[in-house]
Amino acid sequence: MNYDLLKSMGLGNFDITYIFIGMLALILILIILVIIQMVSVGKLKKKYRKFMSGKNAKNLESDIIDLFEDNKFIKISLEKNSKDIHTLYKRLEDTFQKVGIVKYDAFNQMGGKLSFCLAMLDENNNGFLLNSVHSTEGCYSYTKEIKNGECDISLGDEEREALDIAMKNTD
Repeated sequence: MNYDLLKSMGLGNFDITYIFIGMLALILILIILVIIQMVSVGKLKKKYRKFMSGKNAKNLESDIIDLFEDNKFIKISLEKNSKDIHTLYKRLEDTFQKVGIVKYDAFNQMGGKLSFCLAMLDENNNGFLLNSVHSTEGCYSYTKEIKNGECDISLGDEEREALDIAMKNTD
């Protein structure tokens, strides 16, 4: 055989069999890569067909627009709910949340604890004490105003106890 081309490149003594083996290995590698790409494209086509099943471009576009509108509605609802929750928390600050009650026998004569002291406080420990004293002559009730957990008028033992119970109530 005449290898004039190989001689002109300076590879006159090089055996052409090695070139054929190298080209055959390269072709096998390329065939494997093509097969891998075909499998990947096939999987992608399956996913695309499943995604597009029963839909055309207009249907898909309207579906996407509907999703965006739903998303806007959800955001608006979330903002409204957050404002409503904030308003509710503000309103609840002024409601009576803490209660303390102490029953006692005012004059140690009646037998049974018919007198009571009731403390009702809001979140900031503002509220009132209701003291109801029961005796043989009748029942007398009076209140004392509580501001920031303190009373301007001196408190009796039962009143102080009811106030302490209420202030410890954080639920």
